[in-house]
Amino acid sequence: MVLEADFSSPRQWVAGRSWAYPGGGPVNPGDDKLDHLTPDPGHCRDGTFRATRRPDGLWDTGLLTTEGSEEGFTVRAGDMLSTRVRLPTGNGAWPAVWTWRDGGQEIDVFEYHPDNPDLLELSNHVRGGHLHHRDPAVHPGGWIDLRVTFGASCVTWSLNGSRVHADHRGVGAGWYAHLIVNLSVCAGRYHPPPDPETTRMSYEVAHLVVERPGG
Repeated sequence: MVLEADFSSPRQWVAGRSWAYPGGGPVNPGDDKLDHLTPDPGHCRDGTFRATRRPDGLWDTGLLTTEGSEEGFTVRAGDMLSTRVRLPTGNGAWPAVWTWRDGGQEIDVFEYHPDNPDLLELSNHVRGGHLHHRDPAVHPGGWIDLRVTFGASCVTWSLNGSRVHADHRGVGAGWYAHLIVNLSVCAGRYHPPPDPETTRMSYEVAHLVVERPGG
């Protein structure tokens, strides 16, 4: 095991800033997001990633990344990431665990939108390919266990102990990237925005580790 996530640690994680957002944030309207990234520890540091409505129509959102942290951890080709998450409820919530470096290198461990209640989005943006996986275990408010192996020639995803996708594309032998864990808010172009009466949303990451063959 080369990483056991301690979301409270500023050595491991930077809060409220990511170069996956233009200029490092805090907003990214071009990606259909109402996010306004906040460094407020109450939005992410306890493992519950929160979004709260702002008076200006945006949402303060919790994001943690290893990019720019003191440890600067990166996942590498061959690594295996395991995580346990509780999915959010309510339109507009957009949780994800993903990778990023230098304008790309994105692998989505998962994305989820409650308006598609039984569907997980599993994507390899490095070499192309994705799967929309439907499963009765996936539902708003439900707990799921995910495992992804970032293989050089094949990225594989498992849900609750069963393999659900192998892309046979991989990331390439020299690939590496930082981790991002966050809760975004949809602006309505592709998925419904939050209901008018909704002021808070959240999802929980109870466990996240990365293992590396050979340490």
